[in-house]
Amino acid sequence: MVLRALIGRLRGLRAASRDTRQLALEFHGPPRTGAEFLVRLQGFGLRGVRAMTLTRNRSVMVSLTDGTLRVHRAFLAAPEPVHRAIVRFLMASRRAERLAARRVLTGYPIGDEERRAPRAPERTHPDDEKLAASLGEWHARYNRERFGGTLRRVTVRVSRRMRARLGHYAPAQQGRPAEIAISRRHVRRHGVAEALETLLHEMVHQWQDEQGHPLGHDRRFREKSRDVGIVGRAKRVVD
Repeated sequence: MVLRALIGRLRGLRAASRDTRQLALEFHGPPRTGAEFLVRLQGFGLRGVRAMTLTRNRSVMVSLTDGTLRVHRAFLAAPEPVHRAIVRFLMASRRAERLAARRVLTGYPIGDEERRAPRAPERTHPDDEKLAASLGEWHARYNRERFGGTLRRVTVRVSRRMRARLGHYAPAQQGRPAEIAISRRHVRRHGVAEALETLLHEMVHQWQDEQGHPLGHDRRFREKSRDVGIVGRAKRVVD
């Protein structure tokens, strides 16, 4: 019986050794797919993410929505410190740590071949300037009344391009300042009151960005939305 126990113990050690080698092989070299990338990030401590989508987004390189992580595909080949920075950006509880991780991510060079060619920046049509000015005044008012004056002043413009979205917050990037765009079609179809709720929705995204949180409709977004008096969910126009 003692001999059998020793044999079993040795077999277990050999099996563990094989498993260790297999794990080493699994993480050898950069991940090739979103699934492999997710496993690697989970090995670095990522929790609460069920799936990953690789993107070539023009503006947002890391976002989290309802348990799905969206990451720019250029990060596949990034070195380990950058992968660990993604985890810190998503998991850290301290704002300073999240902002430090974001600096690592935004400092990682993404080649032109990995980016979609950005559209030329859209400007508010002259006929919509009065509406844009009014939305800018509402931004300042909401900032005072619902965000305690903590948000930065950003340009609020009216977009004639937007057809599928009601509004959009774009963080500062490539020398362009942060801005909020509201769909002109949305204002005309649904009225100013609905457009102001959309403005508040985008201001919550602005709050996420300025606090160092990933952009998305996650738990923090929903909680902050309730705090400022709106429903924390994504909204899209259905034609």
